[in-house]
Amino acid sequence: MLTSNSWQTTGPAKSELQVSGTAHPAIAFMKQDSRIYVAGHRGLVGSAIWRALEARGFKQLIGRTRSELDLMETQAVRKFYADEKPEYVFVAAAKVGGIAANNDRPAEFIFENLQIQNNIIHEAWRASVRKLLFLGSSCIYPKLAPQPLKEEYLLTGPLEPTNEWYAVAKIAGLKMCQAYRRQYGADFISAMPTNLYGANDNYDLNSSHVLPALIRKFHEAKAAHATSVTCWGTGSPYREFLHSDDLGAACVFLMENYSQEQTINVGSGSEITIRELAGLVRKVVGFEGEIIWDKSKPDGTPRKLMDSSRLFALGWNPKIDLEIGICGAYDDFRKSED
Repeated sequence: MLTSNSWQTTGPAKSELQVSGTAHPAIAFMKQDSRIYVAGHRGLVGSAIWRALEARGFKQLIGRTRSELDLMETQAVRKFYADEKPEYVFVAAAKVGGIAANNDRPAEFIFENLQIQNNIIHEAWRASVRKLLFLGSSCIYPKLAPQPLKEEYLLTGPLEPTNEWYAVAKIAGLKMCQAYRRQYGADFISAMPTNLYGANDNYDLNSSHVLPALIRKFHEAKAAHATSVTCWGTGSPYREFLHSDDLGAACVFLMENYSQEQTINVGSGSEITIRELAGLVRKVVGFEGEIIWDKSKPDGTPRKLMDSSRLFALGWNPKIDLEIGICGAYDDFRKSED
């Protein structure tokens, strides 16, 4: 059995700056030839981070598909780190889904996410990775937390029941980063993005989030010459949306400009009701029928607006307008259907 001392000698030495758990290492900028691993590089978030890195001229980007590297297998992840020796790691790999998927498969959501992030984070520490960015989700905040959601509201109340399994896993991931930072001086940070959309999204009606689900629903209704589209709930909840390319740029920015134990929110700073969002998607798709709201279905959290003032104060701001972003997402969906 490993003792506490044997754990200490497995990974990098503890930084003197981190003994108290309050200070942080000096921020190191990534170099053009730095080896950078993007876990989940083909997904919505990972592909956006990859594009942002490419746009900045980084040359040694490392990605693996699920068939090439099973992130749930500890030994496979350990070998990957030993072989590839990444210096920086973006953790964008996760099992994600909408309300229906979380409700129907809670065990899968908590187990798989815990296993994936445990392997990536722990093995990054063992391999002496210089810096790691873990991506959580706005669903980690209490269901009825004050709005807008500040970082310090975490763990101050009950979670939204429809996605608590995913949320608990994500909370464990950011706490893991904090723990490794405190105990070992690892420069591991966590960012909490708001609701996302963009290229390479999941448009499956049984497992997707609200915006891509609406895109598919209205597109199929238009193609079928349907007279109406039925949407879940009342349409009254407020949601904030951020384009994945904005998040990708924010992640690269944070990797180079942020090094603190406190998680940091990444949002657009604006919100819209689901009813208004449905109308906007209907307009972009060109569907002319009626929208029917099935009030027997759950609404989820009534409001979820992130307070991203800490990030904005560092000098980063989103650039992509919601309607323009939805137009791009619809183009991406149609390409995926070809």
